Amino acid sequence: MQDTPSAARPDEEACPALRRAMDDLVAAGATGVLVRVNDRLGVRTMAAGVAERGRLDPVPEQGLFRIGSVTKTFVAAVVLLLAAEGELDLDDSVDRYLPRFGLDARITIRMLLTHVSGLYNYSGENRADGTTQPGIFPTRGDAYVQELTTSYDPDDLVGFALRRPVRFPPGEGFGYSNTNYVLAGLLIEEITGEPYGRQVHRRVVEPLGLADTTVPGRDIAIPGPHAHGYLGYRQDGQPRVADVTRSNPSWYGAAGEIISNARDLDVFFTALLDGRLLPPSALTEVTSFTPPPPYPGVSPGLFRREFSPGRTGIGHFGSVPGYLCHVYSTFDGAARLVMSVTKGAVDRFDPTAFSAFQTAMDRALVTCFSSLAFPS
Repeated sequence: MQDTPSAARPDEEACPALRRAMDDLVAAGATGVLVRVNDRLGVRTMAAGVAERGRLDPVPEQGLFRIGSVTKTFVAAVVLLLAAEGELDLDDSVDRYLPRFGLDARITIRMLLTHVSGLYNYSGENRADGTTQPGIFPTRGDAYVQELTTSYDPDDLVGFALRRPVRFPPGEGFGYSNTNYVLAGLLIEEITGEPYGRQVHRRVVEPLGLADTTVPGRDIAIPGPHAHGYLGYRQDGQPRVADVTRSNPSWYGAAGEIISNARDLDVFFTALLDGRLLPPSALTEVTSFTPPPPYPGVSPGLFRREFSPGRTGIGHFGSVPGYLCHVYSTFDGAARLVMSVTKGAVDRFDPTAFSAFQTAMDRALVTCFSSLAFPS
């Protein structure tokens, strides 16, 4: 059944360009889109599409979703808090704390948090030359769908990456790698004696009252109202669509397993950037972006992106089977957006359809950030 955009509410008419961009994204293959904007005009929430294919129920405004790699921002915050307390130094060698992996002693904690370690990405890589390098799990067809319920141990994820060639010497390039943040989670565990997820709850979730944010571990369910995510693929040459809402998040771990909602992410990013969560030294770390061009602006747990002239945001993106998440803010946290997209039947190995979806996704994101009412 064709996914049908939900009708616009009167308070959404303030930004017709965003409404059109969201509907275009649904037409390009998203099942549902949820946007929360918080700026000097207040909080505005908009939705398009449906929560589940074959049904007309709208995307729930307070619904939960998998935030993917936005998890990294939570993990980075915990590491920065530990550094502020003197439990570690960002320029310490990771090998000092995790000697069992035999890491290059030049790799520092800061390098993990800013993706300049050079470590292979255990979930696979798309190289600049157009080649695709394999990850620890399959990425095509029914085997990929079946693998989504498999449990993984973080040491095994790291071990897989370390058996592959490094991408560049430590500190001499930029290469986004989930391996970096799985190691950061293990580092937190080594230093505190607790699972990284418990530290996220203790230091971030509980103090900020993020009642709908969880670190699920190996639990395959989303624990509350939510929109469904899907995966398009081909089997024996025939197009198929799988509901991948229920998946084992252990293969993301500290690199991408958290479940949250738009309100909690809005609160988290506000506190992260206005000084309520981090002490001054840590706040300086997250708002100081290196390395310089040609690499993207990156700080521990955040990226810098220019959406349009004079409109620069800092934040993070997330992508896991069935779900996309974007959270961006002004540098001072005064204007913010959260966007959750549940994927539909788009096959990422169908170049034409996937390119159209990506174009629509980018247009919606740029339109959303450009619509923010910045402080005057």
